[in-house]
Amino acid sequence: MKVLLLKDPKDKESGPDPYVKELGLYGFEATLIPVLSFEFVSLEGLFEKLSHPECYGGLVFTSPRALEAIKICLRENSKNEAWSKSLKQQWNAKPTYVVGKATASLGEGPHSSPLLFPCGALKREVLPTALKEKGIPLESLTVYQTAQHEHLQQSLSSYFSQQGVPASIVFFSPSGVKFCLQHIQKLSGDFANRIKFAAIGPTTAEAMEAAGIPVSCTAESPTPQDLTAGIQKALRPQNCILSE
Repeated sequence: MKVLLLKDPKDKESGPDPYVKELGLYGFEATLIPVLSFEFVSLEGLFEKLSHPECYGGLVFTSPRALEAIKICLRENSKNEAWSKSLKQQWNAKPTYVVGKATASLGEGPHSSPLLFPCGALKREVLPTALKEKGIPLESLTVYQTAQHEHLQQSLSSYFSQQGVPASIVFFSPSGVKFCLQHIQKLSGDFANRIKFAAIGPTTAEAMEAAGIPVSCTAESPTPQDLTAGIQKALRPQNCILSE
């Protein structure tokens, strides 16, 4: 049974993609199609802020791209030297929050200094609004912009012509819904109502519902195990025989 994952593959150096691997353990034939491309911006401004840890109460990350932006920012020898010499140690002494359960701990105490929030141009206002309501200052800086992957349409067309209509399609971001939906509807035609559409999380599920896509399952947490469990449950009523 085929599953189409609308996401970037994991770095080749770190082995096979965990979603493909986990789905494969349960007889699913998963294929990845990259949906997004990213352009990093304002890196000089980012380093300027990183150079003054005394001005911030900590860091907030809601995307791995923001972490990547910091890594790219520090590649220059002079910046890397300054980071290693003192800045890294100063930032390590401050709290770092990531999206998910840890973000909830932001409300545990007062913050006199703002939290630094490197983010994408398409960030949602949920987190900034929630923190503002709690009286927690947040300083956002856009460090990357999201665009449609240049080969997306070609990759989708090739997949449907060679593999046919998959049993399930998984969206990993609201941007993925925006960039892929029209192509998928055109390629799947009358078979679209047979596809079980899955979301990696509630934010993506909301975007799918807003676009009129029936959400068959939402992973309880954004992990290969929970996604696979959700897809298994969504496909079970069909009583389909797993294909080789």
